Amino acid sequence: MSSIHSHSQSNSVPFSKEKGKVRLSYFLARRIYRDTDGGKQVSRPAVLIAMIGIAIGLAVMIIAVSVVIGFKSEVRNKVIGFGSHIQISNFDAVGSYETHPVVVDDSMMIALSARPEVKHVQRYSTKPGMIKTDDAFQGMVLKGVGPEFDPAFFRDHLVEGEIPVFSDTASTNQVVISKAIADRLKLKLGDKIYAYFIQKDVRARRLTVKGIYQTNFSEYDNLFLLTDLYLVNRLNNWAPGQVSGAELQVRDYDKLEDITYGIAVDTDNKQDVYGGTYYVQSIEQMNPQIFAWLDLLDLNVWVILILMIGVAGFTMISGLLIIILERTQMIGILKALGANDFTIRKVFLWFSVFLIGKGMLWGNAIGITFCVLQSQLGLFKLDPETYYVSMVPVSMNIWLFLLINAGTLLASVLMLVGPSYLITKINPASSMRYE
Repeated sequence: MSSIHSHSQSNSVPFSKEKGKVRLSYFLARRIYRDTDGGKQVSRPAVLIAMIGIAIGLAVMIIAVSVVIGFKSEVRNKVIGFGSHIQISNFDAVGSYETHPVVVDDSMMIALSARPEVKHVQRYSTKPGMIKTDDAFQGMVLKGVGPEFDPAFFRDHLVEGEIPVFSDTASTNQVVISKAIADRLKLKLGDKIYAYFIQKDVRARRLTVKGIYQTNFSEYDNLFLLTDLYLVNRLNNWAPGQVSGAELQVRDYDKLEDITYGIAVDTDNKQDVYGGTYYVQSIEQMNPQIFAWLDLLDLNVWVILILMIGVAGFTMISGLLIIILERTQMIGILKALGANDFTIRKVFLWFSVFLIGKGMLWGNAIGITFCVLQSQLGLFKLDPETYYVSMVPVSMNIWLFLLINAGTLLASVLMLVGPSYLITKINPASSMRYE
């Protein structure tokens, strides 16, 4: 007994040093991880299931976050493409395409463009009407834009033809229509269409199809035709300088609310020379239903993240408990040699980190591979009438992926701290007779 006692004392010295404890914990964890002993057959399926749980959970989280961010970005960009970030219009015309005019002259354009947070300013005018062909007719909104119009959005979604240079001093009678309208009315490039506008007297215009776009955003694709600002202003019988409003693009979307407020302070409730009252709205204020729906997707992502981390954590807990029970004799020997509970717990926590790391490696490989394939090949299609996009969109953000990985690792390890207390209940004397 005295020899055993002295042996125990001599071996307890390294355990009293923190550095030695860390090294020992790490070393033993590596040995257990690399152990190929054929007698430990129970733990192998448990370890495999735990790693698969981590891999699947992380892959699902990466895919879910990428898809939701991609979807939100696609829908948001399309709404902004049709209406810009901020609109300044007449207070009396809010929510209607049959608008009341306000004056947006050169001085106002210069003043708005001079703001450092504003990227681009353009005028617009709208006029509801109807297109008629020999066989069918279609309600629409004619949107007039001037030479300062930024065609980038429509050019990106152009299917056929081109975006003409629009004018505010003359009418070319050229229009850009959506593919949805073109298909419904059996129109193609170069076709002449008759547009009718109902007011005190019915007006008609003969327009030429110059370009065809497709955004798959049916709410707007079925509605808007682009043409010259001059034409729409003439149809509305407006005075020079009067338009439906101004559209502003901002440099930083994250500051949209603050920028809108700043412009509203300087512009809201002021009147032009004809008595029109200016009113400033952001794209989120103009489309509250769409953006509320997009915000709801964030909640869905959080639910998925919590569920996946929970599933991965519980599979790891099951695996860890099985491994601890199988290593009861080893734990007893370590305790007999002087190792404290905390040191032994660290052995199994290190072991868990190795398993989690391997599972995360496979999870990243699966998740990122899916995102790359989907973005390049568009394997999974969607109904654009319902989802506003023709395929599942993905947006890959490396910093977000790193954050998900760090969160998964941290949450999984913290969930294992509690079960590792089982080690404190193991008695060295009885455990050494365990097998």
